Amino acid sequence: MTVIVALGAFLPLAVLAIVGGAMAAVHRVVYAGCFLAAAALALSGLFFFGGPAAPQTLVLPFGLPWLQAHFRLDALAAFFLIIVNLSAAAASLYGVAYGAHLPEPRRVTPLFPLFLGGMNAVLVADDAFIFLVAWEFMSLSSWLLVLSEHRSAESRHAAFVYLVMAVFGTFCLLPAFGLLAGAGGGYAFDAMRASELGPVAATLVVLLALMGAGSKAGVVPLHAWLPLAHPAAPSHVSALMSGVMTKVAIYGLVRVLFDLHGEVAWWWGAVMMVVGGVTAVLGVLYALMQYDLKRLLAYSTVENVGIVVIGLGLAIAFKDEGEAALAALALVAALYHALNHSLFKSLLFLGAGAVLTATGERRLDRLGGLLHRMPTTGTAFLVGAAAISALPPLNGFVSEWLIFQSLFRGPALAHWTMKFGVPVVGAMLALAAALAAACFVRAFGIAFLGRPRSQVASGAAEVEGAMLAAMVALAVLCIGLGVVPVTVTGAIAAVAEPLTGVRLPTAVGLGWPWLSPVSSIRGSYSATVVTLSGLALIALTAFAVRRFGTRALRRAPAWDCGHREDIPNAQYSADSFAQPLRRVFGTTVFAAREQVVMPPPGDIEPARFTLHMRDPVWDGLYAPLARVVGRLADLVNRLQFLTVRRYLLMMFGTLVALLLMVAARQ
Repeated sequence: MTVIVALGAFLPLAVLAIVGGAMAAVHRVVYAGCFLAAAALALSGLFFFGGPAAPQTLVLPFGLPWLQAHFRLDALAAFFLIIVNLSAAAASLYGVAYGAHLPEPRRVTPLFPLFLGGMNAVLVADDAFIFLVAWEFMSLSSWLLVLSEHRSAESRHAAFVYLVMAVFGTFCLLPAFGLLAGAGGGYAFDAMRASELGPVAATLVVLLALMGAGSKAGVVPLHAWLPLAHPAAPSHVSALMSGVMTKVAIYGLVRVLFDLHGEVAWWWGAVMMVVGGVTAVLGVLYALMQYDLKRLLAYSTVENVGIVVIGLGLAIAFKDEGEAALAALALVAALYHALNHSLFKSLLFLGAGAVLTATGERRLDRLGGLLHRMPTTGTAFLVGAAAISALPPLNGFVSEWLIFQSLFRGPALAHWTMKFGVPVVGAMLALAAALAAACFVRAFGIAFLGRPRSQVASGAAEVEGAMLAAMVALAVLCIGLGVVPVTVTGAIAAVAEPLTGVRLPTAVGLGWPWLSPVSSIRGSYSATVVTLSGLALIALTAFAVRRFGTRALRRAPAWDCGHREDIPNAQYSADSFAQPLRRVFGTTVFAAREQVVMPPPGDIEPARFTLHMRDPVWDGLYAPLARVVGRLADLVNRLQFLTVRRYLLMMFGTLVALLLMVAARQ
């Protein structure tokens, strides 16, 4: 059975964790073993789609005393096994070479396989106890990985915020599963599917699931930990946290809302659409303002999680209104984008790790000219940047195009909220897509093009072969999933079918290679045709230039505002590139204020430019909450210094209050 093969991969991960803890010098062996385990898990997910479609279950005699450990592999779990382990295999291969560059490998090597094991265990869990234990295992192992550079105050702060948000997420998921279990206490997922929820319980389950899984995914305003923790972790861990762990959170959301609950009201879909739209726009605006390459990528994850949530919200609204085919389209689009984001975001974080390895720098204004010194890394990063910018024929375009196709059908629903809300969310998604393209033109252009802006950038060299192989493999997958999308959407349609009740026809009337899920006369796209046409046009242009163009070659210095001096600082900087967009959006959203101090004539002091911005979510939500918690902690701290008489008085008062409560209930 495939589920047994999948569970069998957990044993070598545990052994590798023990070996990594005992002998940190064998990091190459540990990462190579993780690569093999991740490849086996990904193949088990692929084999599931090649075999019978019936779910496979397994019950083992451990867990809670009255509840055995239940495991299940169905189409949804198998699909997310592929998502998790494709990127995990690439990150493990990357770690074979990258592990030697870590300052303290012993703090990373043993935890890496545990992190992989925790994420995969969430996917195959079939009862609430195993699910939550695996969820906490995933959270705690990743928290320790964020804390691996514990000497850095920034890393300690990031780890603290992440731990608080992880506890909050589990605190929300625990009562959600309790409500799903009902009075009978059926904590196996089969019992939850059969239970009936009252209106209050049904509402609370959706709300708690959105907060619990949404905090792990990075949905605004629960995203505060993500831009702190992801950059603080080692780069191959950042790739998994940003590209993969957020998808495990999406899996939890889909499992609860579409499978265990199954009857979510349409207005929850509208709420999710709005939350997803706000998340997408705010995430990319945050990213545009960043100077740290890894922090930029982390905020970009917030944007893409918002896009996935838009698709899930549309699917819920369509499903509740009886539009099963449109619900399947929206769900396929959301799942496809989850797969795509796991690939190109892992690729981009691995590329950022290669830049950090070669230069020791993450700040954009300290980079530049790296494409000539790191051509393979630069080319792979360019593929990832184009994919995340939703440029055809890469994979990011296909999934966002499918979400737009779903949005175009939204106004057909009867509710006026959807008629007016869907166009607004569509405009937000279009704005996010445009800003994402600008964001990654800025990131790639400042880091890889132009002239080096520092000595470390001018002395950079290409990284080791294992790191390059991992990035190239992910770049090839980004291209492949974009060029032949019909094959992928057909497989994802099998995932959405048991959740929506209908199989999505991915090619209505036109057939392969056309993607036409709505109709054959509108909303059709063929990445294969676009790719072949583009290649033919490039070949024709090259032939025409070579056949009819001049053979004379002329070299001239790059134009630099009329000057011939080689001054790297005269180039566009990350700040100057973002300034127009910051002035349009940042003054309102981030209260951005620019201050220029010009010295008087004759003064040799340099002019000074100062930028002030504030985080509206942090300042409006988390800072006041932190102050309240601090004051409560100060009050509770005083209890340590009471006299014996006051302790006895407090105990007596507590006893009286409990007796009054018991008397009131009788």
